[in-house]
Amino acid sequence: MSAQDLELPQTRLQVVRVPCLRDNYGWILRCPETGVTALVDTPEVEPLEAALAARGWTPTVILNTHHHPDHVGGNAHFRTRHGCRVLGPEADRGRIPGLDRGLVEGDTVSVGRHGATVLSTPGHTSGHIVYHFAEDGLLFCGDTLFALGCGRLFEGTPAQMWTSLSRIRALPDETLVCCAHEYTLANARFAATIEADNPALAERQEAVRRAREADQPTVPFPLGLDKATNPFLRADEAGVRIAVDLEDAPPHEVFGEVRRRKDGFRG
Repeated sequence: MSAQDLELPQTRLQVVRVPCLRDNYGWILRCPETGVTALVDTPEVEPLEAALAARGWTPTVILNTHHHPDHVGGNAHFRTRHGCRVLGPEADRGRIPGLDRGLVEGDTVSVGRHGATVLSTPGHTSGHIVYHFAEDGLLFCGDTLFALGCGRLFEGTPAQMWTSLSRIRALPDETLVCCAHEYTLANARFAATIEADNPALAERQEAVRRAREADQPTVPFPLGLDKATNPFLRADEAGVRIAVDLEDAPPHEVFGEVRRRKDGFRG
C-alpha cells in the first residue's frame, strides 16, 4: 500500500493515510483554506516525507497521541527539518521527544480552520489522548481503539480502558475512526470467538478478509459499524457477557476478560 488521499465528502479537511513500519498508519492533515499541515503521530520519517513531498506540503505541527516509539519516532526529525511544534499529552511530558505544548482533557487544537477537542483516554498508556474533529466527523485515536479491537493495557486498568472506550462509543455513529494500526483481520478472527452469532460481525469479517487479500486498507472505518461488531465496545451486551461467563459482572470486568483472552489469542 502507498500513501492515499482520502475522499471524505463530510469535510474539506484533506486527509492522507500513510502506511509506515510494518502495520502502522501515519496521518497527514491539511487545511486547504490556509495550507496549514499537521502530522498525527510520526511513526516513520521516510514514507511521511515522501507523501509530503509528492504533494508539495510542509508540516508545521505534530499531534501526538501517546509516547510509544512507533508514534513519536519521527518527532525530532520533523521538528529539526521543518520547525514543527510538537503537541501531545501533558501526562507524557518527558516521554515525548520535543514536546512544546502539553495537552489535557478538553483542550482544543487547530489545523488551520479545522478544530479538534482533546479527549483523555488512558488505558493503553496512562497519558493517551485522542483528537476529535467534531465538525469534520473525524477521530484520530492512536492505539486506544482499533477496527474490531483496542490497544493492549500496558499502563492502565480494564476500568480505565472501558471508560475511555465508552467515551468514544458515545460519539456519533457516522464518525470516521482513523486509528494507528492495520490489525483488523486478526481482530476479526478473535471477535468471531466472542460473538459467533453476530450477523453484522460475520458480514464484516468477510469484507475485511476480501480487503486484506487484495492488499486494501480497512482504516478508517465508521464508528457505528464498530459499535455493532467490536466486542471491546460491547462488554455491556448480553451476548458478550455470556460468551465470557460473566453474565452478572460489571462491564469493565467483562471487558477485562475479553482483553485477557485477546492477549492470549493465536488464531
